Amino acid sequence: MRFATRAVHVGEEPNLKEGGAGDVVVPVHVSSTFARAEVKRPTGGYEYSRTSNPTRRALEEKLASLEGAKHALAFSSGMAAEATLCLSLLKKGDHVIAFDDLYGGTRRLFTETLLKFGLDFDFVDARRTSAVEAAIRKNTRMVWLESPTNPLLKLCDIRGIAKIAKEKGMVTVVDNTFASPYFQNPLELGADVVVHSATKYLGGHSDVVGGALVLSDDDVHKKVRFNQNSVGAVLSPFDCFLVSRGIKTLELRMERHAYNAQRIAEYLEGHSKVKGVNFPGLRSFPQRSLATRQMRGPGGVLSFVFMEGARETERTLRKFKVFSLAESLGGVESLVEHPASMTHASVPRTEREKLGISDSLVRLSVGIEDIEDLLSDLERALG
Repeated sequence: MRFATRAVHVGEEPNLKEGGAGDVVVPVHVSSTFARAEVKRPTGGYEYSRTSNPTRRALEEKLASLEGAKHALAFSSGMAAEATLCLSLLKKGDHVIAFDDLYGGTRRLFTETLLKFGLDFDFVDARRTSAVEAAIRKNTRMVWLESPTNPLLKLCDIRGIAKIAKEKGMVTVVDNTFASPYFQNPLELGADVVVHSATKYLGGHSDVVGGALVLSDDDVHKKVRFNQNSVGAVLSPFDCFLVSRGIKTLELRMERHAYNAQRIAEYLEGHSKVKGVNFPGLRSFPQRSLATRQMRGPGGVLSFVFMEGARETERTLRKFKVFSLAESLGGVESLVEHPASMTHASVPRTEREKLGISDSLVRLSVGIEDIEDLLSDLERALG
């Protein structure tokens, strides 16, 4: 089956056996516990919803299918997924190489929380595969990537980096939130684990918080699943239902997100008040060749830099009417945000400026509204 068909049907096949209800949509199983006929044999393999739940299992099967994997695990948030993965695969004294341009929450998890447990992190410009290779130590156990990154839309050569990591016995993790499984599949490029904030494009409607890990290695899956159950960082049945429902329209939404973002990026690139635009779909994008090689589309997020300073940038952000001034991304509605003050405020100013996250940088999550209304809103705000 092709992507759109799998997005609708995998994990939700109607039970037409004797006694089955034939549900076309997987039910929301709210039960916290499950009765059994035999003392040592859980009914259907279910015993307690923290350990496993039929609605969550249906979502996990769908996610695994879309990323071309054997396993998926649904978490209460993207950060819960990231923390549980690190808890499962790393120990005191281990070293991690991470892309220097990461989501602020991920960077905070590494530098403010996990650092206290004896892990060591180096942040490098992974646009250069040689920089990743140069940072490898004897105790390096993991390479953590985003591609595209948040908020500067930088790319890295996933295949090239994963190849080097595999030769050194390291695990390659790729946050695929910006691209979604529709536009990119890191496992096919050699990555070991894919991370998603299901809050974003997978859910797609800004009404659920969730996360996911997708992978094929049986041993890694066993370790992560054990710790997910031990820690209890699971997605609720109703939230699993919401993400599953959102995924059914993922292909349609991503096509519209990308179309609208392309039109807006081209508009901004020619605007007199804009210094530069970061978007993989532009011909001027520095990593355009890599984008066309490892992605099937540019996604729906872009960022741009104002000619004016911080004060004028903040005034402009207050003028939007269709774009909502809010954090997050990937919903059907368009959002505008100021990374330096919002999503990346936890990153020290010196680090932000070094990365290129200036006070004049603005990030747009382009929704699926009518493109003419979005362009009019931009013109009014920038005018």
